[in-house]
Amino acid sequence: MREVELKGILPHPDAAIAALEAAGATLLFRGRLEDRRYDTPERSLALRDLVLRLRIYRTADRVEGHLDWKGPTQYVDGYKVREEETTTLGDPAALAVMLEQLGYVVTREIDREIVQYRVAGAVVRVERYPRLDVLAEVEGEPAAIEAAIRVLGVPRAAFTTGRLPDFVREFEARTGERAALCDRELAGDYRYATADA
Repeated sequence: MREVELKGILPHPDAAIAALEAAGATLLFRGRLEDRRYDTPERSLALRDLVLRLRIYRTADRVEGHLDWKGPTQYVDGYKVREEETTTLGDPAALAVMLEQLGYVVTREIDREIVQYRVAGAVVRVERYPRLDVLAEVEGEPAAIEAAIRVLGVPRAAFTTGRLPDFVREFEARTGERAALCDRELAGDYRYATADA
């Protein structure tokens, strides 16, 4: 499957969420999203710009896991594009053990609270990290992405093909404060490289 996306800072996230709801957006998920990126100890996947990710959606009464593979990043007509395959999991903790037993290591943790909607044919995810700007990721075909950005009420120029490390660098340069992409970092444990986000 082809993933096409843009990401941008939401200076007024509550207003953007209200705009989505006023436009009749369908709520897909509200809760915690945890990503664990895996690689070999030698980083053989990262060297080829490949991603192996265990993603966990959590609410007070539900846990749903996904295993994702992403191919190398391409930039096509101003959009970030990757091939992506995903499958749902009944027991994400068991899969984490299997990956570790196979020799994979966690190279990055990313934790955030999200609200995810479908609107204008695109998926919009509003992401609140432990310490970073609130971001919106908009995914779909280009025309749907553009329509969803208009619904958000944020200038189109605010959305880029930037990766999460780009937003971290911008936040840290602007605020002088170190970003935290996971609970571990918020507690002061910066064992993971920003570049692996």
